[in-house]
Amino acid sequence: MCGLAGFYSRKACDPAKGERILSQMGQAIFHRGPDQGAEWIDGEAGIGLASRRLAIVDLSPAGDQPMRSASGRFVLSYNGEAYNHLDLRSELERSGKAPAWRGTSDTETLLAGFEAWGVSATLQRAAGMFGLALWDRKDRKLYLARDRIGEKPIYYGWQGQGDASVFLFGSELKALVRHPAFVGEVDRDSLADYMQDSYISAPRSIYRNIFKLLPGCILTLSETGEAQVEPYWSASQVIEQGLSDRWTLGEDEAIDELERLFSQAISGQLVADVPVGAFLSGGLDSSTVVAFLQRASSGPVQTFTAGSADPRYDESPFARKIAEYLGTDHHEIMISGEDALAVVPKLSSIYDEPFADSSQVPAFLISQLARSRVTVSLTGDGGDELFAGYDKYHRTERIWRHMRKVPRPLRSATGAVLGAVPGDLWNGLGKLAGIDRPHSTLGDQMKRGAKLLGARSPRDIGRGFSQRWDGEAVVVGAARTKRDEATFDLGPAESVMAMHLQQYLPDDLLVKVDRAAMAVSLETRAPFLDHRIVEFAWRLPLNFKMRGQSTKWILKKMLARHVPLELFDRPKRGFSVPVDEWLRGPLRGWAEDLLSASRLRDDGYFRPNLIRQAWGAHLSGRSNRQAQLWTVLMFQSWLDSRRGTSERQPAKTAA
Repeated sequence: MCGLAGFYSRKACDPAKGERILSQMGQAIFHRGPDQGAEWIDGEAGIGLASRRLAIVDLSPAGDQPMRSASGRFVLSYNGEAYNHLDLRSELERSGKAPAWRGTSDTETLLAGFEAWGVSATLQRAAGMFGLALWDRKDRKLYLARDRIGEKPIYYGWQGQGDASVFLFGSELKALVRHPAFVGEVDRDSLADYMQDSYISAPRSIYRNIFKLLPGCILTLSETGEAQVEPYWSASQVIEQGLSDRWTLGEDEAIDELERLFSQAISGQLVADVPVGAFLSGGLDSSTVVAFLQRASSGPVQTFTAGSADPRYDESPFARKIAEYLGTDHHEIMISGEDALAVVPKLSSIYDEPFADSSQVPAFLISQLARSRVTVSLTGDGGDELFAGYDKYHRTERIWRHMRKVPRPLRSATGAVLGAVPGDLWNGLGKLAGIDRPHSTLGDQMKRGAKLLGARSPRDIGRGFSQRWDGEAVVVGAARTKRDEATFDLGPAESVMAMHLQQYLPDDLLVKVDRAAMAVSLETRAPFLDHRIVEFAWRLPLNFKMRGQSTKWILKKMLARHVPLELFDRPKRGFSVPVDEWLRGPLRGWAEDLLSASRLRDDGYFRPNLIRQAWGAHLSGRSNRQAQLWTVLMFQSWLDSRRGTSERQPAKTAA
């Protein structure tokens, strides 16, 4: 795992000045690669690459970057791992296209592939996760590429005007910010999307004219300055192909095939010249990863769990039982309120642009624990999205089945009436009826349900479960964003699953894990996201995943071959923290400062009255607005980091 950065100008640049700039860009992402760093520049061509290396495969200088191909034609800065690179080497050798190998790194293997097969054909052969920048010295073309699912990031964009304009790119925005041409104007439309979803979806970033490369795509920049983006792998095509080529064999054969593919993925992701471990929550996905990892390992696997003193959030007893059964070398950290609050001031720097998934806090802390013992940790990410693990898939099926019987105008009108009823009135009725949930009042639930009544499609229902704000309403100067919809025919649950594969997974979950882990120089690998498993999962009929109220049916059947069902078959909890209580207690002073009416008004991004109303309702206990408020707080904290005040500590206010 590494970090990359660079720039391209259509005119020549001074090499000495360019190297200084590249050094600063690379230093900004030092945490992504503390083992080695270097710069490469061609002043005449106006191109420069910087690399920071976290050595995983081939720890010798033969794996250092930026790396030139054997012929000298290509120069590569590369962030990631090609798990099957030894197979690619064998294919090159059999065809007589292999160079005289200098080392054993996958970076060198990919460069040889680019020379032998071309860029797209090589990436189509590679199984792994990566972001890369490749300069073709012969054709004077720059290629940026990203892995199929989006585990690794790539930002890019033109900055500056006319002849002074520069094309910037890198693994994180903080590298681009270090270039003197960087402008950094906040994109209010992106901010509106963020306020709705709590993350910013590719291809947008928080800055105007700076973009995220979409997963599975290659960007080609020629001397004319025109950037063309083409897919070498498409999630939409995988979904369509899965619909037309459904699995027709029996259940046992499907379980056998999934076990074969998963074993293959684990075997590839074990390849490393450094210690490898795994996150373990005790749930189905992480338990599956650890069970197969332990089976493929010669000794006890190191596993890591983040527990909590609050029993509502503590999964450590479940993880401990799995670890004991499998015989892993298990490590736990019990997260206290003080531990978590100490992370809050670092979040804006770690995530680099506004990001408001509150499980980012335990993600950072468990990464910190794992990095104290290993350099690589496997995760269970992707299991829920591929095998229908969320309750919202069941709820979408149920809600849409009933809603579609009622004309949408009538539903919308009913929703408007229900939404107009004050939340306090609903809460009062809830108390009389004995409805008392710790994380959401009846008023909150009725408001959310009223919005869902106007849904045009199952995807609208899926979004509605997690929507924070109406971004256009709360952000000053934002325009409503139209989202691309799938053109193929999917049922309600699979429609939301497709949306999660293409948006929620790469833009929220994988961002959370990548930034948290790389902040402490830890590489994470996700076996479920091996593209061969993704493609197989979309061939499976929905009843191989959802049966009655049961989720992830086929995964449970597969893991039950290796671990007793009672050890992992339990309700899903998730990786969460009690943000609602912190905002009324130890984080109250910090939040009040960031949410003050004068500050919101002076910054000019939000409509203060809407946010102050939400803050007041939350403090009173009449409503739980933690998800909405966390989006505002993370943006305001990010603004602080741009002003150089990101390390301000939260005030310790009594509850």
